[in-house]
Amino acid sequence: MSFNTLGLSTELLRAIQEQGYTQPTPIQSQAIPAILEGGDILAGAQTGTGKTAGFTLPLLQRIAKIKQNSKSNHIRALVLTPTRELAAQVSDSVTRYGKYLPIRSTVIFGGVKFGPQANKLRKGVDVLVATPGRLLDHVRQQTVDLSGVEILVLDEADRMLDMGFIHDIRQIMQTMPKKRQSLLFSATFSSAIKQLANSLLHKPVHIEVARDKVTTESIKQIVHPVDRQRKRELLSYLIGSNNWEQVLVFARTKRGTDRLALQLKQDGIRTASIHGDKSQGARTKALVDFKHGKIRVLVATDIAARGIDITQLPHVINYELPDVAEDYVHRIGRTGRAGNIGEARSLVCVDEHKQLREIERLTQNNLTHTVIPGFEVDKSIKAEPIQRGRSKKEASNKPSNFKAKRKGEARKPGGKRPPLHAMSNKSRSRNNSGQSRHSA
Repeated sequence: MSFNTLGLSTELLRAIQEQGYTQPTPIQSQAIPAILEGGDILAGAQTGTGKTAGFTLPLLQRIAKIKQNSKSNHIRALVLTPTRELAAQVSDSVTRYGKYLPIRSTVIFGGVKFGPQANKLRKGVDVLVATPGRLLDHVRQQTVDLSGVEILVLDEADRMLDMGFIHDIRQIMQTMPKKRQSLLFSATFSSAIKQLANSLLHKPVHIEVARDKVTTESIKQIVHPVDRQRKRELLSYLIGSNNWEQVLVFARTKRGTDRLALQLKQDGIRTASIHGDKSQGARTKALVDFKHGKIRVLVATDIAARGIDITQLPHVINYELPDVAEDYVHRIGRTGRAGNIGEARSLVCVDEHKQLREIERLTQNNLTHTVIPGFEVDKSIKAEPIQRGRSKKEASNKPSNFKAKRKGEARKPGGKRPPLHAMSNKSRSRNNSGQSRHSA
C-alpha cells in the first residue's frame, strides 16, 4: 500500500514525498481513510507508530476542502497534547505537511510569553495545537474562540489524564460546538480513557494497532541488575565503554534529573537535563543540542520527554523504573522509531522488583537480565521504599540558586481549575503580563 491509495490530495502527497515517506504505517493506513470520511475515531497506537501523521494529514485535507475565511481568533481544528514538547512536534508536522495548502496554524503552550501568542491568534488561525492549561488561559482572556471548532484531536489522551487534565479538557469541551468530528488517540485504554471516550465520541470507529504486543519488536530490551548506590557508576561505564554518542536517560524526579546530569558532567560526559521546572528556552536548547550531537546524554522526566522525536535515537536508559508500567512503554518508544532498530536498557535495583514485574506483565515479555561484570548485585542489601520527594534535611540544605517550583506548574491528578467565569481581575492582570497559570 502507498499513500496514493488513501485518498489524500496532490498537495499533501507532494509534502509527504518531500519528507521521504513512501508507505504508510499500519495506524496511518487505517486512520487516514476513516478520518477523511468524517466520523469520530478511537485509536490505540503507541508512540513511534506514525500516529501524528495519521491524524494530521486527513485533518489538513478536511480543513482545506471547505476553506473559510478565518475570523479573528476563530479556530477550525484543535489538537490538544499533554506537553509543550509534543505540542511543538505536532505543530511542526502540521507546518511540514500543510506547506502547499492555504492553511494557517500556530502552537500555544505555557512557559513562554502570553502576548505574542494572543497576537497570532487575533490574526486568524485555522489549526491550533495547544496544551490544555495555556489554552484555558486564552479562553479566559477571550483571545481565542472555540465556538467554530470542526475537528478536535486529543493526542496521548492517557498521558493527559495521568497529568490531571481531565477537568481542563471538560471545560474546553464546553466552549466548543457539540456537532464536530472528535479523534482520540491513546497508547492505553484505562477505564478513565473509556469514560472520556464515551462522553466525547459519537459512534466512533475503533482502530487498534499491534495491541497483542505492547512494545515494538524493533526495540531490544535489557535489564541490568545493580545495587542502588552503583547505578550512576554503571551508567557512566555503559556510556563510556560502548562509546555511545546519543543517549536518552529517564529519572523519576526533577531533582533527580538535575543531580544525575551534574554527576555525569563530573564524569566527563556532555549532559543536559529537562523537566517541568526548566524554562521553555532551557528545554528547547537542551533538545536542540541533543538532536545535533552537542551533548551526548539528555536526562529527562517522563512528562518533559513527551514530544522528543529523533528518528534514529539509538539508546534509551531507564535509570529508575517508572511507577506506572504504561510509562515504560512511552519511554522506550523514543527509540526504534520509523522502522529503525533501537535499544532500551533498565538499571534495576532491589527496590524496583515490583515495578519490573508490572512492566513484564503489561508488555507480556520476560525481559532479558544481563549482569555487567564488576557490578554484581550484593544480595545482602534489602529493599527499601522508593524515595519520591525530598527529605526535610534536603529541603533545608537546598543550594541558594535552587529554583522553587512555579505556582501552578503542575497539579495532582484530579486537581481543578476555577470555572471559566470565576477568574478574578487580579488573575487576568497576571496572565496579561505573560505569566501562564499553567506551564504544561
